[in-house]
Amino acid sequence: MISKLPMTTLAAAEWRERVAVHRTRAERYTLPARKRRDSGVPHPVEDFLFQYYPYPFALLEKWRPGIGVALEFEPISPALPKPFSERDYSVTDGALFADPELLPEKERERLQWIHSLLVATRDRAPGFACHGLHEWAMVYRGKEVRHENTTPLRLPQAEIDALVESRAICCSHHDAFRFFAAEARPMNRLQPDLDSRILLEQPGCVHANMDLYKWAAKSMPWIGSELLLDCFELAIELRDLDMRASPYDLTGWGCEPVRIETEEGRRIYEMEQRRLAMAAVPLRVRLIATLREIEEVRGDR
Repeated sequence: MISKLPMTTLAAAEWRERVAVHRTRAERYTLPARKRRDSGVPHPVEDFLFQYYPYPFALLEKWRPGIGVALEFEPISPALPKPFSERDYSVTDGALFADPELLPEKERERLQWIHSLLVATRDRAPGFACHGLHEWAMVYRGKEVRHENTTPLRLPQAEIDALVESRAICCSHHDAFRFFAAEARPMNRLQPDLDSRILLEQPGCVHANMDLYKWAAKSMPWIGSELLLDCFELAIELRDLDMRASPYDLTGWGCEPVRIETEEGRRIYEMEQRRLAMAAVPLRVRLIATLREIEEVRGDR
């Protein structure tokens, strides 16, 4: 018995093949990002996930099994094979596996908090009335334009300000709201902060669904690299919608705007927001289930 969890054991040839397939999949995103970084030519949409979320390219590229998956392994030395860390993995009866019983107490508490946030978000009614106004509120009055070094605004500042002033703003996401221009913050129906995050985040929110990548990254290696990359790929689509609906002109980057300043643009935004929220549902469910399994193993100690 190598674990208290049901365990699937992969033969050496099978899991090494998964390593190679996964790296090829991840490098579709990491290799172009590395090239842009080295050439000093940033992309205002595609680089966001590597800049805002401070995780190295290697996190996506290196395959890790989640809990419940053991790897056939014949040790030739007392040390675990690279790149598996002795902090997270055990070897028993010729099988290597991510072992939740090795979790330090502080990390276990962090995973419990992530689980609680994901459950609360899952169980809240989704909202689809924001229409992406958060990006407009961030550049309100034009005192600070976050992406001005990579892309211009597509509308005059006066028209941006007029839209912000004319429509209700209902951003529920702390990490979006904290970038609002100071003058736009009182216009938001909610005043989200870190303390209220678990009370306000909802499953229709573009940023809450994008954050599934962050929570997956913080839950590695326990949730496994396939789920991590699934969350990352959804986050790419969410960021694309986020920026196309913004007041920035991204036509030079091949991105057609979603003109939320028009009724038709708002209709398109909401339709895409709903589609991506539906795509986030199974990813959130998988994360919740895995984090619950980790806690159950720890609870059996």
